[in-house]
Parts: sequence; structure tokens; C-alpha cells
Amino acid sequence: MTQSAQQTARDGKDGNVLSRFLKATEIDTRLLGMVGALLLIWIGFHFYGMMKFGTGAFLTPRNLWNLSVQTASIGIMACGMVLVIVTRHIDLSVGSVLGFTAMIMGMVQVRWLPEVFGLGHPMIVVLTILVGLVLGAMVGALHGWLIAYRGIPAFIVTLGGLLVWRGMAFLVARGETISPVDSTFALLGGGPYGSVGALGSWIVGAICCAGVVFLIVNGRSQRRKFDFPLRPVWAEYFLAALGCGLIVGTVLLFNNYPWPIGIVRQYAAANDITLPEGGLFISHGFAIPVLILIAVGISMTILMTRTRFGRYVFAIGGNPDAALLAGIDVKWVTVKIFALMGFLTALAAIVASARLNSATNALGTLDELYVIAAAVIGGTSLAGGVGTIYGAILGALVMQSLKTGMVLIGFDAAIQNIVVGAVLVLAVYVDILYRKRSK
Repeated sequence: MTQSAQQTARDGKDGNVLSRFLKATEIDTRLLGMVGALLLIWIGFHFYGMMKFGTGAFLTPRNLWNLSVQTASIGIMACGMVLVIVTRHIDLSVGSVLGFTAMIMGMVQVRWLPEVFGLGHPMIVVLTILVGLVLGAMVGALHGWLIAYRGIPAFIVTLGGLLVWRGMAFLVARGETISPVDSTFALLGGGPYGSVGALGSWIVGAICCAGVVFLIVNGRSQRRKFDFPLRPVWAEYFLAALGCGLIVGTVLLFNNYPWPIGIVRQYAAANDITLPEGGLFISHGFAIPVLILIAVGISMTILMTRTRFGRYVFAIGGNPDAALLAGIDVKWVTVKIFALMGFLTALAAIVASARLNSATNALGTLDELYVIAAAVIGGTSLAGGVGTIYGAILGALVMQSLKTGMVLIGFDAAIQNIVVGAVLVLAVYVDILYRKRSK
């Protein structure tokens, strides 16, 4: 046997251990790359802070909890942007639509409804949320109608929307900041009272772990039912352990972030609690915006992978002409995609304005950049036909990590914009290289 033949046999036998592992577990290599990049960003910022300030502030429960809350609104919109980009469109208006819907909701709950129901009435929050979500869906549907039925390119329609809805937000309140929002509405933005606490987080964690196990067991059952190749049993156990381990680790991390001392004292005084000598430790746990993002991510994943609508979206993105010939109503699906994008943008506006406790004209500025970047970094191809929801959420976390890390170490806004722009271009380049390699 020649040396080259021996090497080939050795390579086949080794099979490259990593490649065989990835094949057995079916872990997406792009997902692994994003996770690796995210960890590199986190560790890099943490150690840079240690060298510059003597202490690392990034990898702490406080910062990671805040990072999760800051990621929520961008992540919610990125889930919708995946559908838009998969079908070869773009939406440049999401930041302005967010600002417009937030301003309308601010006016509804601060100025209009209190005159009808009185301050603090529970119907104010319900009606405010309904108005915001319906308005967002209508704005998105209008964009979709112009694109699908009037043949105007999505770039032009949404670029016009970027200007129109930002101007409308200004006109609604004549440039004023609307605050404070309803106290119940403000809970949707997170904070000590806008979190579910230690017990609630463990309940959420247990439900998520049960969901991971169910998906693995059900997936294996479905593969056996339709005679598809099965993953090795050890791979199934590994994936279950990995998923549950990450969930438990996240719960422990968030439960390790306590309420601020001042708020603990206020809480103790309001509830007639005597503070112990060492103080009272009350965990934040999962913030409500993070739970909203998780719910959106799960719902959108089911929509994209388990429904006829999701199959239509990928079919249109893969080849619009073939999808039309196959009987898919491409125009109507396009309207629904943009309506869903508007709905999710309004949901993000709820989270963003509740977190800020006000509606301002600047709310949502440049969010379109971060949302598109999150989707692209998450593996959504600008050529259409390829994209995942979990990838977009991870991409949003990467973008927000960069932004938060640069703020912590003192980079000014100009440097932040340069880095974000460079990362977006790099992400598109990597996508091009990946698609060429896959052919």
C-alpha cells in the first residue's frame, strides 16, 4: 500500500472524529461557529476589562441578565426578518414602525384611555397592547400589499416607510416624550418587578427541559415511523443532556442576580418584612421580555418548520416562479409575511417602550440595522431560501454583545457603528463563501 493510500485509509478510519461526531449528533456547523464567536466575544470583552480596569464586568450575572433583556426587542423582530429575507425581500422600516407603534401606545395609555376609564384601570393595558399589535400588523400588511400587488420593490416600500412612520411618530405627539407608561404595562420591560423570580425561573426551566426531552423522543419516534435514519442512542442522550444543561445553567445564572438593595428595602417596607442582618437576597430570575422572546422563538420555529405556511415561505425563497407554478399564492403569502413582521415589530415596541418607561421619537432608531444584521449573522441568506429562527436570535445576541461590550470598555458611538457595520459586511461575506462551498 502506498503512503497516500495509507493516509487515505487512516483518514477514513479516523473519519475525522469531529466530523463523525457532528454527523451523528446532526449539530449545525454554522450554529457551532456562531456559538464559538459569541463565546470569543464574551471572553474577549471580559479579559479586556480585567486588563484595563482591574476587574471584568462582562461575564457577571448582572451584565448577562441585562444583556438578555436588551436582546429581547431586537431578537423578536429578527424572528420576523428571517421570513422576509428568506423570501428575497428586505424591511428597512422596522425601527420606524417600532417608534410609531410605541408612540401610539404611549398616547393610548397615558392620554386617551385614562380620560375614559380613569388612571390605573386594568383595561388600559389590555386595549393598549391590542391597539399596538393590530396597528403594527396593519402597517406591515400595507407594506406587503404595495410590494405584492402593486409590484413596488420591498427596498423602496420599506425605505419610504422608514421615513413616513418616523415622521408620523413625531406628528402624533408633536415631538414630545410620552411618559410614564402604565405601571402594569411597564412590567413587560423587565426590571426587578418585571421578572418571575427564582421559583418561576425553575418552573420555566423544568418546562423547557421537558420540552427538549419530548422533542428528542418524538423526533426519534417519527424517524422510526417513516423509516428515516436514526441518530445513535448516545447522540440522543448527549443532545438531551446538553440542552437541559444549558437551560439549568441559564436558570442558575439569572437566579444569581439579586435585586438592588434599595428596591429590596422598599419591598420589605411595603410588605412589612424585617430585613435580616446580612440583607435579603431576592433573585431576578427570567425577565418577562426574555420569556416573550422565548415564546416568539418557539412559535416562529413551529410556524416555519411544521406548517404549510412555513413550507410556502421556503418554497418562495428557493424559487418564486416555481412556487407560483406549483399553485402557491405568492402575493397573498407575501402580504401575510409583512403583516407578521409588523405584528412582531409592535410586540418589540411593547417591550422597548415598557423597558424605557416612555415613548420617545428616538425609540427604534437604527434598529433596522441591528435586526437585519442579526438575521444575516444568524445564517439567513440574502439570496433567499435559507434561514432559521434560532440562528436569528443567536445573531441578535451576538450584535447586542458587541454593542454592550463596547459600551462597558468605553468605546464611543463612532467606533461602535464602525464595528457593527464591519461585522455586517463580514457576515454577508461568510454567507457567500458558505454557499459557494455547499454547491
